[in-house]
Amino acid sequence: MTNMVIFFFAGVVVYTLGKQLEKIEESTAFGRERFPYIPGLLSFREAPILLKAFKKLKNDPDVILFDGQGIAHPRHFGLASHVGLILDRRAIGCAKSRLVGEFRSVRNVVGAYSKLCYKNEVVGAVLRTKINTKPIFVSPGHKINLTLAIRIVLKACNGYRIPEPVRQAHLLVNKVRKEYTQ
Repeated sequence: MTNMVIFFFAGVVVYTLGKQLEKIEESTAFGRERFPYIPGLLSFREAPILLKAFKKLKNDPDVILFDGQGIAHPRHFGLASHVGLILDRRAIGCAKSRLVGEFRSVRNVVGAYSKLCYKNEVVGAVLRTKINTKPIFVSPGHKINLTLAIRIVLKACNGYRIPEPVRQAHLLVNKVRKEYTQ
């Protein structure tokens, strides 16, 4: 049996969050898998490469939006919590799907949300960021409360379901991965 080498790619895109979103910097990194896949411990696989991308930044972000969970996690410590703590920055999890918790349906109005509850605790919000699309799962990661996390995510969505920094980081990673594999 041969050992397959798995590479991880990370992208970070920095925006100003003023009256309009403005991209000011981007960074990428890649490296080999160092931690096996274990459900609930994804940040141990992804964080090392993400941290390499953050180290390359010239600008120091005030708030970081992650494509993953914050405290809406079985251990109350998802990717946004983990990396936010390491970087000592405000961090918000913006996931496309629910990992834990229960919620009520969300009205089809931008900004409508339902509290996401897990083990009798509010761990996030199911937030409608665009009409006629599925809501996203927002959870505080580090140094931020849910109310402010929701406001920042809504401001960063720019007409899309996913916050623009997260969306652009995903596109950047796909571009880098494609270039690497050609």
